[in-house]
Order: sequence, then C-alpha cells, then structure tokens
Amino acid sequence: MENQNTISQLHKEHKEWLNKLLFYRDELSIMDGRILEVAKKKPGKEVMVMVEHFQNQVIIQNEQIDILNHDIKSHEAYLHTAVEKKGADIGTENFSDHQKHRESIAVFEKIFRELREEFIGFLAKSM
Repeated sequence: MENQNTISQLHKEHKEWLNKLLFYRDELSIMDGRILEVAKKKPGKEVMVMVEHFQNQVIIQNEQIDILNHDIKSHEAYLHTAVEKKGADIGTENFSDHQKHRESIAVFEKIFRELREEFIGFLAKSM
C-alpha cells in the first residue's frame, strides 16, 4: 500500500527538493568553472580526456536537474488543481505519497556525490 501525506507535507517536500536542486545547479556551475581552469593550465592529452569527461557529466547532471524540476513542478501543479477543486477542506485530506520523486532525488544525490568525489580527486591530481 502506498503511503499517504497531507498536501502541506507534500508541498513542503517539493520546496525542499527544488531548493536542493538550485544548490546542485550552482555547484555544477562552480565545477564547470574549475574544469575550464584545469583545461587552461594543464592542456595535456590525458588531462583533456578527463576535462571532456567532467564537462559531459556537468551537462548530463544539469539535464537531470531539469527533468527533476519539471517532474516536481508538475506534481505541484496537480496539488494546486486539487486545492482549487476542493477548497479549504483539503488541508487534512491525504494524498498518495510521491515515492517516485523521492527515489529519483535520492538517486540523483547519490550520483552527484560520487561525481563530486571523483572531481575532487581529479582536481587534487591536476592542480
């Protein structure tokens, strides 16, 4: 059986996720800047292969953030429509939990942590 939450609980979680995604996007921007620094300072073939790898990862992770933002905002729109239809009584009504979104965020965060660790190791060797 799927968990149930109130609309305010779901909305709160959406806001937390959207704020996290903003933070990750900022971190990707910083990472991209560091990648360009390394490319300018150490333009050797081996380093450039890793530079390209990390540039691709930044692109991929930004795309994932776009997808997650879209999914979360779509679910938020669904909740907004429910509020408009049912009015003030909706505050105590339970909705299906958004487990799929929670799992997607968890997977994204795991991959992002791994990418960050790999990138920090690369910077340590390259700088």
